[in-house]
Amino acid sequence: MAPRRSGRKSATRIIGGKWRGRKLPFAAEDGLRPTPDRVRETVFNWLAPHLPGAVCLDLFAGSGALGLEALSRGARRCVLVDSSASVVAQLGELLTRLAAEGAECRRADAREFLFGDHPCRGSLDLVFLDPPFQRQWLTPVCALLEENQWLRAGAHIYLESAVREPRPQVPANWREHRQQRAGEVCYQLFVRA
Repeated sequence: MAPRRSGRKSATRIIGGKWRGRKLPFAAEDGLRPTPDRVRETVFNWLAPHLPGAVCLDLFAGSGALGLEALSRGARRCVLVDSSASVVAQLGELLTRLAAEGAECRRADAREFLFGDHPCRGSLDLVFLDPPFQRQWLTPVCALLEENQWLRAGAHIYLESAVREPRPQVPANWREHRQQRAGEVCYQLFVRA
C-alpha cells in the first residue's frame, strides 16, 4: 500500500447539466479514484431518461463526481456517503459552494449506513457503487441494499470495479441492463425488477 501524501490536491470536473465544467477538487488520498470522464459520460447517457426528479445514493462518494453529476443533470436528491472525515469535510465545502439543494453528505462506513435508518430508505431510484478496488465490497453491499429494502422497483444500480476483480454477485431480482469496460475499469448498470 502506498503511503498517503497529505495535502496533495487533484481535481475532476462535472461534465454535464447546470454545473457543467465546474471543478471538483479532492485530496489525493490513497485509494481515491474518481470515475473517469469518459466512463461518466457513457453512464449518464444511459441514465438520462431516469435522472429528472430521482432520489440517489452515492455510497462510496470520494470526490463526489457521480452524485454531483446526477444532481447537476436533474436528480432531486442525493445522499453522498464516505468513511473518511477529510473527504466528507471537502464534500461539505463543495456542496456549500455549489449551493447544492437536495444534497446531503454523511460520514459513515457503507455497510453500517445500510443497516441504519434514513429518510431515503425505500425510495432510492438510483445508487452509485464505486468502492476502492480489490476490497470485494460490492457483493455484500448489493445484498444489503436489497435485504434492507432501500430500493424502489425499477431502481438503477451502477457498479464499478477493476477488470481483474471477480464479478460481484448481485441479488436475483437485479437484471443487468448495460455493461462496458474502459481500460482497467469494468462498469455495469443493473435494474431492479
